[in-house]
Amino acid sequence: MKLFSAVLLALLPQQASTAQAADAMRSPLLGRWSLEIATSALPEAQRPQQVVLEFKDAGAGRWSSHVDIVLHDGKTMKSDGTLALDGTPAALTGSYGANQATLKLPAPNTLVMQLVDHGAPASTRVYTVAADRSTMTETKAFFGHDGTPILQTNLFKRLP
Repeated sequence: MKLFSAVLLALLPQQASTAQAADAMRSPLLGRWSLEIATSALPEAQRPQQVVLEFKDAGAGRWSSHVDIVLHDGKTMKSDGTLALDGTPAALTGSYGANQATLKLPAPNTLVMQLVDHGAPASTRVYTVAADRSTMTETKAFFGHDGTPILQTNLFKRLP
């Protein structure tokens, strides 16, 4: 009985620390985010009216993503997908201009996303949440039509 009690007591701190580690690993990226249109990297005439990006934990090491965009002309684009966080490619649905993606979460506050449109590289995006968890920076890497590499930075604010 003493041995059983000693083993039980030894396991309790491990279980508590495992639960704390899981809580600490809960990513601040999860939630809904709205693009700060006024600071968008796009030229003013091309800026969308609204962009809302949402990340949800889908369980088993996967996240679901949903994007709603209202373009400058009022047309809409959407994208949805559920992807593993280990870089395994998976399908996206919608009208965003990408039909496949991969995700990696190198740190709880950093997500790397690679987008592909029908076999052609579309863009790589790095999302990083600030320490106060209220803002998220998107760094977008892609190539212009002439092959010129382009980096753009966009700021998102957390939505309730």
